[in-house]
Amino acid sequence: MGSKNIRSTSRIKRQRRIRKKIRGTADRPRLSVFRSARHIYTQLVDDDSGRTLASASSLEKSFREAPVEENKAAAARRIGQLAARRAIEKGITTVVFDRNGFLYHGRVKAVSDGAREGGLIF
Repeated sequence: MGSKNIRSTSRIKRQRRIRKKIRGTADRPRLSVFRSARHIYTQLVDDDSGRTLASASSLEKSFREAPVEENKAAAARRIGQLAARRAIEKGITTVVFDRNGFLYHGRVKAVSDGAREGGLIF
C-alpha cells in the first residue's frame, strides 16, 4: 500500500465526515471544491434535487485563454471569483462551503477567498 493510497483514503474519510453535516439546498447550495495536481474545479450543488446549478474550472476555454497566473493559488482564487459571478447571475448569494475532504489551506482556501470577494456569503 503506497503513501498516495493512504492519503486518498484519509481524504475520503474526511469527505464523508463533512458530508454528513452539510447539505446544499436550492436556496443555499453546496459549493464543492475538487483539486487535482494541475487543476481546480468548483460546483454549486443542490442536494435536494441532485442537480449542479453552476460550475467553474481551470479547464474551461475562457479561463485558459486569459493571462497565465504566476501560481496555482492565484488561479484558484480566480476560479472562486468566476464561480461567485455565475452563482450571482442565477440569483444565489449564500452557499455552504464543502472542502470535499481537502485541508482548508492553499488552493482550497484561495477558492473560498475568491468566492467571498466575488460576493458569495458562507
